[in-house]
Amino acid sequence: MRVMVIVKATKDSEAGVLPDKELLTAMGNYNEQLVKAGVMLAGEGLHSSAKGKRVRFSGDRRMVVDGPFAETKELIAGFWLWQVRSMEEAVEWLKRCPNPHREECEVEIRQVFEADDFGPEFTPELRAQEDRLRAEAEKQARR
Repeated sequence: MRVMVIVKATKDSEAGVLPDKELLTAMGNYNEQLVKAGVMLAGEGLHSSAKGKRVRFSGDRRMVVDGPFAETKELIAGFWLWQVRSMEEAVEWLKRCPNPHREECEVEIRQVFEADDFGPEFTPELRAQEDRLRAEAEKQARR
């Protein structure tokens, strides 16, 4: 199963405070363990919401909202995408993670939908399209 591990933002991360060498080293070592174990598929830190935008959808209308966004506890500072056998395995890996911030923070784990999760509504034609698009995106990423 794939899970997204979501590092929640803090006041410091939203203020643009970057990690120090010690934390970067600890995270690099942790990421190396994840990669060697075949767990880590991707992982990135994100700029603060001050550099972000949101697009609000209402029927056919689209409204762009510029950051920063107010509710820090609802914002994301970074993420990993992991391949694990179970949610319990993901939790065990996460418990080994260095604290991603200098202050108290939360990291959330969410399971990624797989094709079978959508049931019969995800027809063979839609599955074929999804497979084709994934293959094309992977091919483009290698360029």
